[in-house]
Amino acid sequence: MIRLAGALLALILTTSTAVAFDTKATSAFVLDQTTGTVLLNKEADAPLPPASMSKLMTLYMAFEAIRRGKSDGGLDLNEELRVSEHAQSYGGSSMFLRSGETVSVEDLIRGIIVLSGNDACVVIAEALSPDGTEYGFARLMTQRAQQMGMTNSTFTNSNGWPQPGHLMSMRDLATLSARLIEDFPEFYPLFAETEFEFDNRVPSNRLNRNPLLTMGIGADGLKTGHTQEAGYGLTGSAKQGDRRVIFVISGLDTVAERAQESQAIVNWAFRQFAMRPLAREGQQFAQAEVWMGSEPTVGLVAAEDISVLMPALAGNEIEGEVVYTGPVNAPIAAGDQIAEFVFTLEGLPETRLPLVADRAIERGGFLSRVTTAALVLFTKLIEGPEGAT
Repeated sequence: MIRLAGALLALILTTSTAVAFDTKATSAFVLDQTTGTVLLNKEADAPLPPASMSKLMTLYMAFEAIRRGKSDGGLDLNEELRVSEHAQSYGGSSMFLRSGETVSVEDLIRGIIVLSGNDACVVIAEALSPDGTEYGFARLMTQRAQQMGMTNSTFTNSNGWPQPGHLMSMRDLATLSARLIEDFPEFYPLFAETEFEFDNRVPSNRLNRNPLLTMGIGADGLKTGHTQEAGYGLTGSAKQGDRRVIFVISGLDTVAERAQESQAIVNWAFRQFAMRPLAREGQQFAQAEVWMGSEPTVGLVAAEDISVLMPALAGNEIEGEVVYTGPVNAPIAAGDQIAEFVFTLEGLPETRLPLVADRAIERGGFLSRVTTAALVLFTKLIEGPEGAT
């Protein structure tokens, strides 16, 4: 591994760094989705009771089923599903469904997102379950979560009702949120709905519990949660300009504290960090040595225009190092990724940006290969046995 220290860009970092956020939440995770940068991690991998935030997994699987279509074992938005006695039996937040009636899939989804309906989750779950039971669907939820990389999530029901073994980590909830946003852009706008008056049953229960949606800070999702064991939590997302931030918090004491903490996190994430241009497409960072090539070196350049997330008050320069395994064997094609530019800003994780060959390097002819081999042999003779001093 070759490291070219001091690869300096138009950008040496000043001493200004982002102010850390001291959250009151017992567990929290903040992700800049645009760059994939983790801005805050507080016990984010601990499996905890997620309360109604786990409804996001039920919604993800419902969206997958709708995309498959009814002919492929999925769902149709206009399809009517029957409400079971088990679905009606749940307390807590509800659509106030009645056993025996039928409700459209579209209304059930809006009832889960806006009204946080425990009963609506069960109707969806029983329709998609391999054995027609909610627990059967919960097993599918766990399997699908594992497939999606959410290794700290297990489900025993479809709605987050307190039950032993029903757990998610805050990082897993952020992963799930990012997938909902990226995989289902046609459904994601539903998370920004502030009210849904289903069948005029309980007008006082028509409002979305997400406090951020009306604050004018770019928030457009996703789900609140509360149980006595879990405390008050929120899985949220906000977009300002070209940046999107996803955050998850849990373990707060009151509704007011949840709202205040959520708003503070969004403001902190956007005000303390900013996107800065780092390099232009084709900008050279360094030269890499080439083995047995028609030329002894190849330029290492940015494959495209690169912008990075930085503390908003930082200076305009970044110092890092170019890392590659070399010398690089010829032949090399123009555009081959053969190195990385590695740097770390205080308060942010290490960033690694790909660098590519600026041109093609053919394998050297016979004379070039003989000359290279002779130079290597001569160098070893001069340096002596490995480890000699």
